[in-house]
Amino acid sequence: MSTRWQYKVEEVKSGAMGGVKPDAIEERLTKLGQQGWELVNAVYATQWGPTLLFFKRPA
Repeated sequence: MSTRWQYKVEEVKSGAMGGVKPDAIEERLTKLGQQGWELVNAVYATQWGPTLLFFKRPA
């Protein structure tokens, strides 16, 4: 039997000057990790756009 997965996408919005707060991201990653989510990819497409974080966990 194959493993079934749940998927989640989180959006990290950049601030007014295009920066992000690493501490806030780390806190969110820790919370999601405690819920069983595993970060599998991150996409940072443009300086002014959001960063997308892709997670999965067994269903």
